[in-house]
Amino acid sequence: MFTSARRWLRRNRTPIAIGAGVIGAGYVATQYILSRLNDARERMSSDRIAKENLRRRFEQNQEDCTFTVLALLPTATTNILEELDTEKITLEIQQMKGSVRSLKSSTAESTASPPSIADTTLTEEDGKSMVSLQSDSGIHASQIATPSAQAATGQGGQQDGGAQKSRKSKRQLWDDLTISAVTRAFTLLYTLALLTMLTRVQLNLLGRRSYLSSVVALATGAQSATISLENNDDDNTEQAYGSDFDTNRKYLTFSWWLLNRGWVDLTKRVESAVRTVFGSLSPRDLVSFDRFAELTMEVRKLVEGATPEERRSAGWLKLLLPPRDQEDAVVKESGILEQNPTQETVPAGSSASLRRLLDETADLIESPAFAHVLTLILDAGFSALVDKKLSTEAFEIPPQIGPLITPDLKAERSSKVILLPKILSVLTRQAHVIGNGMPNEYLQEMESVRDLEAFAAVVYSSNWENEVRAEALMDDAVQVSPVNEDVQESGVLVGGVGDVGGEGGGLESAWERAVGQKS
Repeated sequence: MFTSARRWLRRNRTPIAIGAGVIGAGYVATQYILSRLNDARERMSSDRIAKENLRRRFEQNQEDCTFTVLALLPTATTNILEELDTEKITLEIQQMKGSVRSLKSSTAESTASPPSIADTTLTEEDGKSMVSLQSDSGIHASQIATPSAQAATGQGGQQDGGAQKSRKSKRQLWDDLTISAVTRAFTLLYTLALLTMLTRVQLNLLGRRSYLSSVVALATGAQSATISLENNDDDNTEQAYGSDFDTNRKYLTFSWWLLNRGWVDLTKRVESAVRTVFGSLSPRDLVSFDRFAELTMEVRKLVEGATPEERRSAGWLKLLLPPRDQEDAVVKESGILEQNPTQETVPAGSSASLRRLLDETADLIESPAFAHVLTLILDAGFSALVDKKLSTEAFEIPPQIGPLITPDLKAERSSKVILLPKILSVLTRQAHVIGNGMPNEYLQEMESVRDLEAFAAVVYSSNWENEVRAEALMDDAVQVSPVNEDVQESGVLVGGVGDVGGEGGGLESAWERAVGQKS
């Protein structure tokens, strides 16, 4: 049997060898293919996890922006409300107009709640008398003094002279009230929009730095886990702010300029535009919704610019960031040096990292994309104020349903007219809602603009390689390509918005791609 087996093997050794070779080659090929498939599967899983982590970090960063705006806004609101004290002017008009009884009641009410402009509106009889501003004899309605007014002033023998003086001061108060109410509401809207844009720029720049630090640490083996989410709690400041906590904290304090200095110039700019547009109105004027909307647009054109070119050169930078010679003063005023006295001798501008952050922030603020997005969120804010609040509360027009305006609603907006004080009353109340509303409806309207999130994504994902080189993050890495591949694979943030920039890319190209992919 063994002899026959040997003879069979000897006769068939060539086919057996060929079959064994084929089987071996198939096995090797199969193992190679399986290993490649496993590598591809692991890479796809790793890339998917990296993209998901990046997306979640970005989304969390935007939530941080919202909470930061809500935390900082009351500071500017307090300053603006103190500067434009509309309630005080309203109280003076009430006291001048009312009797001794109304004086006492107004004083009592002022201790409980701010006076309402609606209380200063005229009764039906007063309205009839004031519609005819001047009789044939040239006597103004306000020159007709009542006995109560004579008793209060004690000037019965000089009735005409005292009434003339009262009439002049009352008209001046009404003019001041009109300018103050409109300017205050509009200034708070502009402040909210600018603070929203500045916060998005700041936190997304810092979020990008923090993410790059995590990527480099992962690529160099400094951490074994995947890229983790940001933790902005007080117990993990190193991870939340990156490796340079002091620099990032100083950088964030530059929002102090808008909250304590920039709003002053902003208020002057808005007030000048409001005086130009609304200065000719009187409290007896009847205003339609369309007319007030046109006046509001005229104010915006004077403040922001009437053309895209003018809006790009509106000069928002000086409202958001201080001049270089005042940067150290801003850091000192913010109180950071008091918390860390060891840094008092170190100038704020001495840090190259802080200088790069401020310069990049300035470039972003002066970019066309910033002006474009700012215009869009201002459109949303003013639409919420005029189209929603004023139309329903002042003009009592039913809210618009759907994107299109029905013919009946359009006719009502153009035909229905109300007295100006009723509009001022709504503006006075809404100013508190804009600055202190919780939840803030106007901030929600602004953040619903998709271009704002696209702009934040561009800031978060652009200029990666330059940031790596500037911060010398790759000094300990053997190769730059693994980090670049991770960044490039994770460049699609929200709806495909992203830019790996490098030497050939930039904010403008990234923004063009973002807008193109959105549309």
